[in-house]
Amino acid sequence: MLYDVFIAPFLDMVESPTFFVEVVVNGLLTGVMYSLVALGFVLIFKASGVFNFAQGVMVLFAALTLVGLIEHGAPIWLALILTVAVMVVLAYAIEWFMLRHLVNQEGIILFMATIGLSFVLQGLGETVWGSNVKMLDIGIPDTSFEVSGVLLNEFDLFAAASGAILVAVLAVFFHYTRIGRALRAVADDHQAALSVGIPLKTIWVIVWAVAGIVGLVAGIMWGAKSGVQFSLSLIALKALPVLMLGGFTSVPGAIIGGLIIGVGEKVAEIYWGPLFGGAIENWFAYVLALVFLLFRPQGLFGERIIERV
Repeated sequence: MLYDVFIAPFLDMVESPTFFVEVVVNGLLTGVMYSLVALGFVLIFKASGVFNFAQGVMVLFAALTLVGLIEHGAPIWLALILTVAVMVVLAYAIEWFMLRHLVNQEGIILFMATIGLSFVLQGLGETVWGSNVKMLDIGIPDTSFEVSGVLLNEFDLFAAASGAILVAVLAVFFHYTRIGRALRAVADDHQAALSVGIPLKTIWVIVWAVAGIVGLVAGIMWGAKSGVQFSLSLIALKALPVLMLGGFTSVPGAIIGGLIIGVGEKVAEIYWGPLFGGAIENWFAYVLALVFLLFRPQGLFGERIIERV
């Protein structure tokens, strides 16, 4: 048993290093896709201190809006602009109808509100755009090529580059702009932020709009890869172990956590999957995250929360 679990997989990695590198690279590229979804959760959590259960549905709603506009004859560039506008309007609506009525409420109340929001958005998307699977073609080639014996996919590389650029922009936004500092202040204490003149309503609209745009990018990548369908909202579940590893308050942590999860599940599936009958990448990420929580509950880059009583 010890040989099968530890020694045999290691020998396979050593005997076929090129294949191992290919598995790791594919895992990294998949991890970036997970990170795009996790980023939306981080943005909302940093601004309101609540886990946004509706983020996965926001990814779906943005993708449905984009592909629906394209199907109705809009060129891709116009459909993108209109979809961004829709996500900004959605942010205003969320602030107007939900958030402004929940200022200083307990986190669990805000969390439950986002659960209700997820059902509203899912029903709205189905009513407006239908429930059929929609194919999304944004002109990115999905062909593979070989580099030093390692098989790479052009679409995955494009998605990884998009994710890297998005993370860099968001990191600068949060740490080097007045709005970014205001977001952190709002997350710490709503009432204190209001008392020093921070416009809470405006901050919430901005962060939900940015989270919606991030959701649009994630929706484009996942929708173009596997089709725009209502199961797309379930990819939010894969963001949970990413957030556990990276931390709920860290933009770089969302990326690092996504890369760890992406590589971990691919390597586990290839080298340990046969021992468990295969298909372990569906649950391996959650096991890895649970084990990790035993040693660092706040995540790699999360802030340690100290409550005095």
